[in-house]
Amino acid sequence: MRIADNAVLSGLVRIEFAGGVALMLSTIIAIMLAKSPISGFYSAIFDTPVEVRIGAFHIAKPLLLWINDGLMAIFFLVVGLELKRELFEGELSDRHNLWLPGAGAFGGMLVPALIFFALNQQDDVALKGWAIPAATDIAFALGVLYLLGSRVPSAIKVFLTSLAIFDDIGAIIIIAVFYTDHFSVGAGLVVLGCLGGLMLLNRLEVKSNSLYVLVGVVMWAAMLKSGVHATLSGVLLAMFIPIKIRSKPRFSPLKTLEHDLHPVVAFVILPVFALANAGIDFSGISVADLFHRVTIGVGLGLFIGKLLGVVFFCWLCVALKFTQLPRRVNWPILVGTAALCGIGFTMSLFIGSLAYGEFSDEYLHYERLGILSGSLCSGLLGFYLLHRFLPPPRANMVK
Repeated sequence: MRIADNAVLSGLVRIEFAGGVALMLSTIIAIMLAKSPISGFYSAIFDTPVEVRIGAFHIAKPLLLWINDGLMAIFFLVVGLELKRELFEGELSDRHNLWLPGAGAFGGMLVPALIFFALNQQDDVALKGWAIPAATDIAFALGVLYLLGSRVPSAIKVFLTSLAIFDDIGAIIIIAVFYTDHFSVGAGLVVLGCLGGLMLLNRLEVKSNSLYVLVGVVMWAAMLKSGVHATLSGVLLAMFIPIKIRSKPRFSPLKTLEHDLHPVVAFVILPVFALANAGIDFSGISVADLFHRVTIGVGLGLFIGKLLGVVFFCWLCVALKFTQLPRRVNWPILVGTAALCGIGFTMSLFIGSLAYGEFSDEYLHYERLGILSGSLCSGLLGFYLLHRFLPPPRANMVK
């Protein structure tokens, strides 16, 4: 890996680490508020109805859904921008480098889902949360790597980042296919029209990100009305923002937008999302809650399923000679990294809100317990394994 690439990656990890700290603080605050004397006020804030109306068109939702459907669309936009940049100019532009994180991501989604299914197959409502343990939280995972300093090879940071991006894309596909209850043809046609407009802007090499975002906002509103989850509009928008403009070869609309939005997502959007969704009153937790099938399914899916799925499918990929382990990376180090993939906080909470939000707070309570316990255990195990098996700092110095 080139020195310049290392500098960019180090900057990304620093932002993710700081964002992970902000995310953790927001989670702690949410938990404290949920069991405080003002817990009713805390809940009432996010239940506050918010309405936007333009003539006959209107969107009326509680503040919580504006956060989950609106702000998280910006998060998905950044995910899409990162994926496109990696595919065209980053480590993933070499298609040989797609195999290992791609295989790990596939296994890391499949095995946790199977564990959850096996434990909850008798409960039709519980089964709706099968995808909850399928995602990796890149902010927390890279934050743990940051704590290990220069001992971590750059190849591991690239692997974990790439796998998390694949995980997010997998989660996006799952949301589109399995969490769409109805579909409005009229609104869907508006979405197609917006996609055509974005394609035209891209072909004309329009350099103003404002025009892309304007069309993206219309597409978000139409997708919200269509029945397909509105956050997917963020990924679709990212695919049409150009990396390069021939008339200005040194200017990249995509990199400019990614640079502008990344701190906003890390320090505002994800902490606000955690504050709105992570509140759980631990004082009322019983032994039955800890051993409920949803709690166990999510917790084991993240802690055991992610580790087994990532390691086995990576091993299979290497054994079949599709790829090989990166330089300075051995199997114990990969196992430690796979354990970190079980930190599924943000996306797991998001999918949980889609799966159980319309049913009862009881299921949300169980899935949050599973997410917090599984993510905590995964983070601790990953840190321990990497701390034990990583070589001394000098072994990873770039000469």
